[in-house]
Amino acid sequence: MKLKLSWTCLVTTALALACSTAQAQWGQRGPQVNSPELSDQGEVTFRILAPNAESVRLSAGDIPDLGRGGEMEKDDQGIWSVKVGPIPAGAYRYNFNVDGVSVIDPRNPSTSESNANTWSLVVVPGSPNFDTTKVPHGAVAEVTYYSEPLQRFRRMHIYTPPGYEAGSDQYPVFYLLHGASDSDNSWSTVGRAGFILDNLIAAGKAKPMIVVMPAGHTSSAGFRPPANSEGRPRTDEFTEDFLGAIMPYVEANYRVLTERKDRAIAGLSMGGAQTLNIGIPNLDRFAYLGVYSSGVFGITGNRQGGGPSWEEQQKEKLQDATLKEGLELVWFATGKDDFLIETSRATVELLKKHGFEVVYKETEGGHTWVNWRDYLAEFAPLLFQ
Repeated sequence: MKLKLSWTCLVTTALALACSTAQAQWGQRGPQVNSPELSDQGEVTFRILAPNAESVRLSAGDIPDLGRGGEMEKDDQGIWSVKVGPIPAGAYRYNFNVDGVSVIDPRNPSTSESNANTWSLVVVPGSPNFDTTKVPHGAVAEVTYYSEPLQRFRRMHIYTPPGYEAGSDQYPVFYLLHGASDSDNSWSTVGRAGFILDNLIAAGKAKPMIVVMPAGHTSSAGFRPPANSEGRPRTDEFTEDFLGAIMPYVEANYRVLTERKDRAIAGLSMGGAQTLNIGIPNLDRFAYLGVYSSGVFGITGNRQGGGPSWEEQQKEKLQDATLKEGLELVWFATGKDDFLIETSRATVELLKKHGFEVVYKETEGGHTWVNWRDYLAEFAPLLFQ
């Protein structure tokens, strides 16, 4: 009996010691970190626990006046922090540079993808365009499809308007393209496209529509102008994918209207150039073209190679008066500080020279999502009216 009692005491003591050790380890996990923290005044405090780091910086290209980054300061608990703002309403990508290593915010589950990496995402409310409001909301689906032209699986994001799943109506379709280094995820995250459409539709400012947001890059290497070293046009994989896989997939799997008057295409930066490269040669298929912060790349004299210019390649379509008859809108917008403003201006003049009626506006700001969200909110209500 004495041996049995001793064994029981030994087991009890071991369990108590284990529990004590576990509690100690749990307590050593460090202080709680709240990041990002938004104030009512539009200030944002970013924090990260990195007690052994020697230097931490905040990187966030679209935040005004931040420049190349914001230096963060460490407190006695090992938490690095920086407060910025007040900053305008917007969606902002950011990450931390910890001793030279870029990391996303471990306390923030909201992210946004680009072509080759992931960013943390913070949304500062206060915009009637893209705030999450008490209106009916559509859905954004992540769609995987097989591209026969490219012989591999690809991905796109597709917005369907409120009530689509429960109804039987057909809708016009708007193809919305992203810029260089971004991905098919970008317009629906940092671009807030779904929320912009929700708010416009609820207010009666835009027609319910399906918005297709494809991946404009066909590899992780990023964007390459469609011309080889001799200046002759190179096979444009994205155009092949768009015409040979994306459009057929959408029209086979979604209730979209398929007449010219029911199709629109627009894009920012690289996506704006792709809009022209797809839209002009196939002008009989699109009634609406939108170009944000972009134009014909190389039109201002930086064209690579010695082959025919874009204008020469598209001469037949540009001069076809019958194609202009069903063209409802050609819309350009660029920021006054945008590095592609001369490209936009030159492209607008080229199109006007060939008899196109172009709506062109220059806004404040540069080559940033701050402008592109607003451009979408202004362009979408003009479609399918």
